[in-house]
Amino acid sequence: MPRHQGAIPTRRRHKRVLKRAKGFRGGRGKLYRPARETVIRAEAFSRAHRRKRRGDFRRLWIQRINAAARAQGLSYSRFINGLKRASIDLDRKSLSELAVHDPDAFAEVVNRAKAALEA
Repeated sequence: MPRHQGAIPTRRRHKRVLKRAKGFRGGRGKLYRPARETVIRAEAFSRAHRRKRRGDFRRLWIQRINAAARAQGLSYSRFINGLKRASIDLDRKSLSELAVHDPDAFAEVVNRAKAALEA
């Protein structure tokens, strides 16, 4: 039997926070007050890092495209310039997928970019 009226909602609120703090080290995962502070901070970081992840992926795609383009004898910047001149509108994610999973198709795209640069 609860001792006062607010006991059940308070317990629920505490359990909700402690559930999200599961796995945190020491009192941060066991005690309500430090757990609440840490959960708030963790959520702020997770939001910021969701934004950062977009840039991380873009950098990864560019590295893959650069490696594959250099294997075909063209630097990344010249390759992108050739694509623009050839009016080939493929984003970096698609180009990266092509480079990794379909090297023949990527080689064809590189050849078109080269032709556009020479023209």
